Amino acid sequence: MKDLRKKSDADLAKLLVQNQEAHRGFRFTVAGSSARNTREGRALRKSIARIKTLMNERKQK
Repeated sequence: MKDLRKKSDADLAKLLVQNQEAHRGFRFTVAGSSARNTREGRALRKSIARIKTLMNERKQK
């Protein structure tokens, strides 16, 4: 979380898009039954939530 707080708004937006695309790809692999590491989806969702939380905190200030 500390390293996310150091990033700029533009970097957070880029990271958010990357994580959302990775999560989308992960969902497709799960649907195709070729995913082995199911924890990856949970980690991606949490990462997306952390980024969105920081972006909303900055927006409110």
